[in-house]
Amino acid sequence: MVFQNRWLVWVTLIGVSIGLLAEVAQAAPQRSLGRPGGDRNAEKSDNTEKKKDDIKPYDEVVTDDAITHRGLFVAHQIEDKLFYEIPVDQLNKDMLWVVQIGKTQAGFSYAGMPVRDRVVRWEMRGKHVLLRDVKYSIRASDSEQTSIKSAVESTNLAPIIKSFPVKAWGTDKKPVIDVTSLFTTDVSEFSAARSLNAQSMDAGRSFFEEIKTFPENVDVKVLATYKISTGNSSSAQSSPRRRPQRSETRRDPSQSAVTVVLHHSMKKLPDRPMASREYDERVGFFTVGFQDYAEDENHEVESVRYITRWRLEKKDPKADVSEPVEPIVFYVGRGVPEKWKPFVKQGIEMWQPAFEAAGFKNAIIGKLAPSEKEDPSWDAEDARISTIRWLPSTIENAFGPHIHDPRTGEILEADVRIYHNVLKLCRDWYFVQASACDERAQKLPMPDDLVGELLAYVVAHEVGHSIGFPHNMKASSAFTIENLRDADFTAKWGTEASIMDYGRFNYVAQPGDNAALIPKIGPYDFFSVEWGYRQFESTDAEEKGLKQLVDKQKDNPLYRFGNADPSEDPTRQTEDLGSDSLLATELGLKNIDRIAEYLVSACCQEGEDYSLLENMYEQLLRQRTRELSHVTGIVGGFEKINLFYGDADQRFHPIDAERQQSAVKFLIDHTFLTNEKLVNPEITMRLEADGAADRILQSQRSILRSLINTDRVERMAEHIHRSDAGSQDDQFYEPIELLEDLRQGIWSELESKSPEIDLYRRNLQRAHIDLLAERVKDKSDKSDLPALARAQLKLIRDVARSRTQPDIVGYTSTANGEKAILVSTITQAHLAQVIADIEAALDPQVHSTTAASAVGGGASPRR
Repeated sequence: MVFQNRWLVWVTLIGVSIGLLAEVAQAAPQRSLGRPGGDRNAEKSDNTEKKKDDIKPYDEVVTDDAITHRGLFVAHQIEDKLFYEIPVDQLNKDMLWVVQIGKTQAGFSYAGMPVRDRVVRWEMRGKHVLLRDVKYSIRASDSEQTSIKSAVESTNLAPIIKSFPVKAWGTDKKPVIDVTSLFTTDVSEFSAARSLNAQSMDAGRSFFEEIKTFPENVDVKVLATYKISTGNSSSAQSSPRRRPQRSETRRDPSQSAVTVVLHHSMKKLPDRPMASREYDERVGFFTVGFQDYAEDENHEVESVRYITRWRLEKKDPKADVSEPVEPIVFYVGRGVPEKWKPFVKQGIEMWQPAFEAAGFKNAIIGKLAPSEKEDPSWDAEDARISTIRWLPSTIENAFGPHIHDPRTGEILEADVRIYHNVLKLCRDWYFVQASACDERAQKLPMPDDLVGELLAYVVAHEVGHSIGFPHNMKASSAFTIENLRDADFTAKWGTEASIMDYGRFNYVAQPGDNAALIPKIGPYDFFSVEWGYRQFESTDAEEKGLKQLVDKQKDNPLYRFGNADPSEDPTRQTEDLGSDSLLATELGLKNIDRIAEYLVSACCQEGEDYSLLENMYEQLLRQRTRELSHVTGIVGGFEKINLFYGDADQRFHPIDAERQQSAVKFLIDHTFLTNEKLVNPEITMRLEADGAADRILQSQRSILRSLINTDRVERMAEHIHRSDAGSQDDQFYEPIELLEDLRQGIWSELESKSPEIDLYRRNLQRAHIDLLAERVKDKSDKSDLPALARAQLKLIRDVARSRTQPDIVGYTSTANGEKAILVSTITQAHLAQVIADIEAALDPQVHSTTAASAVGGGASPRR
């Protein structure tokens, strides 16, 4: 516009009088129209005036139409725009920005799932406000060398996420900026595209849903639409052989976009950082980590991890047990159904005895959320409030996340999410695991008081996550089988050493034991709460006290920690119980047989369909497979005892060879032989005409695949190789013995010269052949397994040949016209097919050439 005005002036000057020119010159005496330098100065002056105009008066930006929310920031919503008015004392302060999925669609993640979290800082730079991404991944903590600190600072510059021009100045020079694009366009630092398996946000279909401000946080909800490709929907589909669950939801394959509610929450981090406690891998805690470049005696960058925990400080530091300055408070959310609220509160406060043992009385408290009438200002999304939220969803789950300060590990707030159908999950688990010992559960539906107890257990487990504890899958193996059948012991400690395990309910106890059936806060939980939360008088006292605590692990397995690793360590499996998984499974299978006997009467009522029976039958079969899979962990297994150097000779302890072989024999007897109680027509003929053959085969195939596994075979072979070659005392269970035991167990009918093989066994044998053939064909497998599998196939083929009649299967007519079997039975056809399949696997090229000749005479395909 400046250039256009200047040329207009020149044209005007050509057509006017000298007097008018003089008049114009007088009107602008400092402007030299005849010199280029003067023109540039004039242009600069005009631009400066325009830039000044960009920052408008406050009332022109924050108009009377604004809906204003006052809190940490002042937020102004004007139609479809959002403005932040930032107090000067909140600039250059660290804020934690958390993005979660508030609401979603079927097949696209699920409500409450985290998307991103990062530390941000708002900074003034001239007439712009910068939003910067603050990193704490590298530090030079406690370093007295300014050179190191300077070097770290030079390589830890906070990137600029976005720059916002100041639109107006509020009182006390508060900048007002337009942050609309931060929420309605796809800013990668806060994008949910990856979580949704989507492409990018569509700004034209994204809108503000809700804005709330609180003293310590600002919350914005956005109705966000993300573009997707129709091909992405395939990932949500079930595999063809898998039975979809009744509550399972899938994506609509015709969808080109997904709309969700994204919840952005920005919370101010504490001005006084909490004292941190360094992580010890022998004790389970969630952590926050960084690379420390301070001087280190090992002459390398140190990886430091702090545990995440709440800030608990004694009111009376000298007292052995004191109430905290601020307790951990979880509110039972308004959305929790009334009849379940007492049980939710009970689950929260189950942790109180463990904190009291660590020196804090009433450290964790459950409160009922006030009603709208009692406190209209109460809001679950206030960052000062932690809640147990109830989500109306068919998802069978619950989870306990928390938000923590990445600088120190301090947990700032937590919201446990309980999906409604977790009640169904608890009911299903308890029925198939514990109903044999609890008459209340032997007829469905279960009474509310029992379901409430199960819900309290779930809440306690999820609250455990929200106070810093990960899963401890080793804890369930710390109790002996005798412990689990002892009424007094289980009344005190429940069914596992830590409620953070996945031990579930006591399937080991037998009718008449009167043992408790539901987990409680266990001895490991007392240990870990004390290790993480006990307050010490000094740094030296803390170091000494923590060492004394962790030393308990040397001789007592009750205090040991281990994450899940079922492929390697049979003492760190999920859904298991007891220190002897073989005996535990033996007892558990007895209970499953008992449950099968009353399955129909428990699940069926006059005038209703068989959907509950179908669900529980499927759950019972899954529980049986689950327990059998615990036995597979013994084979080629190593127990890991995570003690440090000097406390133990080794970390990994191989399972005894005789015990491994006993485990395989147990699996042959219980997995690969048909359990008649589970294929009872009283059950199966009420569900489907196909019967149970496919269901039984699925279970057998999963166990078989777990045993004939490359990692397992490599581990067994490596153990033999590492041991003393000259020692004759070492006993090993070798991979070839494993495969040979399986072959003899699965093909035991071939010991007879005239074998008869039933439907379930034929299915199993075909699955065995298929699995061995897979291993032979896998060129990427460089272990001994392909060679061993090939040898097994040859043995099966040769024995099958010796048991096969030379004639074909079929019928012939006798003299009187009646049909007579020409050869034995379908078994002969089965064995003939087995031989053909094995030969195809051993030499696929010859087989395919023969097949092609038989079909087309070897002719070349049409052109």
